[in-house]
Amino acid sequence: MVDHAPGTSGSINSYENEEILTWKHPMHIFQRILALIFMCLIGFGSYFCYDNPGALQDNFLKDLNLTTSQFVYLYTWYSWPNVILCFVGGFLIDRVFGLRLGTIIYALLVVIGQVVFASGAYFNRLWIMLLGRLIFGIGGESLAVAQNSYAVLWFKGKELNMVFGFQLSFARVGSTVNFLVMEPLYQYIKTVFNFPDNKSMAFVLFAASLTCVISLMSSLILAWQDKRAERLLHRKLPSAEEVVKITDVKNFNKSFWLVTFIIVCYYTSIFPFVALGKVFFEKKYHFSSGEANIINGIIYSSGAFLAPLFGIIIDKTGRNLFWVFISIFGTLVAHLLLTLTYVNPYIAMLTMGTSYSMLASALWPLIAMVVPERQMGTAYGIAQSVENLGLGTVALLTGIIVDADGYFLVELFFCLLLSVAILLASILWLSDSLGKKELNMSIKERKQLQLIKNSDPEEQNLLNDALNED
Repeated sequence: MVDHAPGTSGSINSYENEEILTWKHPMHIFQRILALIFMCLIGFGSYFCYDNPGALQDNFLKDLNLTTSQFVYLYTWYSWPNVILCFVGGFLIDRVFGLRLGTIIYALLVVIGQVVFASGAYFNRLWIMLLGRLIFGIGGESLAVAQNSYAVLWFKGKELNMVFGFQLSFARVGSTVNFLVMEPLYQYIKTVFNFPDNKSMAFVLFAASLTCVISLMSSLILAWQDKRAERLLHRKLPSAEEVVKITDVKNFNKSFWLVTFIIVCYYTSIFPFVALGKVFFEKKYHFSSGEANIINGIIYSSGAFLAPLFGIIIDKTGRNLFWVFISIFGTLVAHLLLTLTYVNPYIAMLTMGTSYSMLASALWPLIAMVVPERQMGTAYGIAQSVENLGLGTVALLTGIIVDADGYFLVELFFCLLLSVAILLASILWLSDSLGKKELNMSIKERKQLQLIKNSDPEEQNLLNDALNED
């Protein structure tokens, strides 16, 4: 159960003491599961369509006469604008639109962006496709900020790691389904309808946009559900002193920035790798196109099953920083296997997928621990803005490196990024150990800390002494 939802008039745990808690009540397990389902579906379309180019990489290169560097533009034009706009999107959620309206607007942008992207393929115009990816990226990344904010609003407390795990799971189901169905769908449309190559690509991308429509409908339903919860729980509006300002960013502590840069270094070793992975597996391991897609999608498919499990484990054990460190190390081992050996790549990809699932459940909730609830949208927006700066830069570099020197140097580059991530995680762990020790607490210790915060000053002193003795 949530300890305190942002803006509520008191502890939500007080509702547990009611004699009658019907399924219609916002805090009933039925309503919370329903909200979680819609939160997950909000990101499904965005993640499904994000890697449409990756699932059809060789088709894009051949049908649209693109170089690898031009192909990578389909990812950099997604990422670069969000260096600024993702932060703006989070701030607009906190200060202007509110969470519900902001989520609907960003989900609509995802639909529009995917349709424009497909139209660019239909007319065989790269600039239209890039415009579509730009619009899609603005909506998709800001939608992820909204999704994280909804999770904190409804589930902050002992369930938050599990919820982030389930969100990742649904997102990666979208990515996995993308890698499994896009190539067969492309071949079916091309064979049955005998369209020119670029027209076949266009109709496949138009079909993919239907998943974005599902996400938009989910955002509308969740907005209605959250509006109802706000009314029944009597959530308070923020006071004048609590209104979020752009200048609040300077008050974010060093732990937040360390978490953010770990996110950057880690995810730049994952997403650009997946974007180029299909051809990598075809060339190094001589897989067919379909086999390469399957193994390239293992990162996402394993995440779909393992992320909720790791979320539950972390909710039961705590020790987030420990899990973050182990997951980064596991990913580094996986990349080293792909770089330096010819060991069956399924071993490396399963290791990477397991580590990736573990990290998502352990790392992202750390932001909710170090940033005030009223600034959650801004904080997650900043984190994803910096992440997109890294993704855009690394995607551009990897395309150039592949065209010039091949995949070996790209893999070494990914290993370097993960080494930096391990160093930053070590610094964060040391800093936390010398400070409040909140980020790597066990669940028992966190419960004791919550008791201290909720007690009067005299009780706080006694509990602090007991906690220090432990």
